[in-house]
Amino acid sequence: MSQPGKWGDLRQRLISGFLLALVGVVAVRLGGIWFHTLAVVATGLMIWELAAMLGAGQGALLAGLIGGGAIAIAPAQSPALEFGVLLLGALLAGALVRRDRWIAWAYGLAVLLAADGLTDFRRDYGGTWLFWLILVVIATDVCGYFAGRLIGGPKFWPRVSPKKTWSGTVAGWIGASLVGLLFISFTTAGRDLVWISALVAFASQLGDITESAIKRRVGVKDASNLIPGHGGLLDRFDGLLGAALMMLVVALLVHVPVVRI
Repeated sequence: MSQPGKWGDLRQRLISGFLLALVGVVAVRLGGIWFHTLAVVATGLMIWELAAMLGAGQGALLAGLIGGGAIAIAPAQSPALEFGVLLLGALLAGALVRRDRWIAWAYGLAVLLAADGLTDFRRDYGGTWLFWLILVVIATDVCGYFAGRLIGGPKFWPRVSPKKTWSGTVAGWIGASLVGLLFISFTTAGRDLVWISALVAFASQLGDITESAIKRRVGVKDASNLIPGHGGLLDRFDGLLGAALMMLVVALLVHVPVVRI
């Protein structure tokens, strides 16, 4: 009798994950203004969710508009000016919340940096590596989900994320490494991509845990009800945010082969 509860969220998880992934894949494939527009809209919605969780009230909408606007106007030609626009956007949006303003500033800036960085990355390196990133996050999530429920065992960080287990965490690393092996087979990336994939998977898991910690701190179950029955964009993209930031850091340290699609 316990099985329906154990797997009760699987259908919603698969449907919402598939639809969001489909929109993301199409936008990545088209690139250009299409991907940039998706980044602007998604960022605006996530900043709105963050501000609402932190008590911005009616100011949450303005915070979302500021966040999305920062991605829309950030000038890619000047890295320093680009960062300045993102930082200003995070500061202005965060100033509208009523509690834990430091969280709004820090996490808001992380959201803006990830979204803007992915837009620049798509333009400079092509879409293949964004598909790799998406598949790494999906593999991490799916492998962790099934391993955590089938194997169970000790919790990874029970005070922050009670459902996460070490078995699911390690399974996520393994799944991501397999994605790395797959991309080695048809790109010029070397074997380092395997451990980089596992590292990005770990960053994805930390992104998930970070958002869980914020929700636990403010006492909410979901970032919003934007996705019917399954929370908000932050609840679905928290792992992608962590993975994207790690990918951008890695790109600064290692050579990334350009693959145009």
